[in-house]
Amino acid sequence: MSARAASTAASSQPPREEPPRRRGKLSDRVYGDIVNRIIRREFGEGQRLPSEEALARLHGVSRPIVREALAKLREDGLIRSHRGAGSFVCLRPDRAMLDFAPLESLAEIQRCFEFRIAVEAESARLAALNADAEDRGAISQALALLEQRIRDNALGVDADFAFHLAIARASHNRFFAETLLSLEEPITYGQNLARGLGLRRPTHHLPEVQEEHRRIHDSILAGDSEEAGCRMREHLSNSRRRVFEG
Repeated sequence: MSARAASTAASSQPPREEPPRRRGKLSDRVYGDIVNRIIRREFGEGQRLPSEEALARLHGVSRPIVREALAKLREDGLIRSHRGAGSFVCLRPDRAMLDFAPLESLAEIQRCFEFRIAVEAESARLAALNADAEDRGAISQALALLEQRIRDNALGVDADFAFHLAIARASHNRFFAETLLSLEEPITYGQNLARGLGLRRPTHHLPEVQEEHRRIHDSILAGDSEEAGCRMREHLSNSRRRVFEG
């Protein structure tokens, strides 16, 4: 086959699909850029975002990648979409977020919270059923350490992770604790962002978070499995929300 024919054949082939991991990274970059523009009021609350085609041109990516980014923004409550009308900004995140995390990491932080909601709600439910005296003592000790961190006006990410790990261990299913330990880096990264933002409003944010922890603690020690699962789901859902509300 001549070089000209080979070139013609190659040009007639459909465009190659981006590998899933690459697509995810590109959509996270688009996601982070749109969040940044919302924070900086380039896209104001109530304003219609540019079309998918315009956003694709702006970021030099395909429209499917833009759609992935927009889907994540909808899941996180930053935009809403109306068929035939486009996507509109409905929440502007706290500008302080720019001080704590690279914007391209925000999508992964939020997806980590989604995963934790599914896993840790069940671990809390099982902890209420299976915790022995030693487990209950470890959970209470972790809660006390969190309270000390608040009194010290400290970030307390170590104590926060320890509290959730103590609950996972109290489930008496080793896979819950092993899963948390394997995800310690992204989990603590998200906790660092949420608690760091919270320290900017310590009289409101941290007492609210600690009250959520206490409700989880109390329901597990009371052996109320359904309440424990609900309280853990509520706490992690609120933590995910607080990342953007500051």
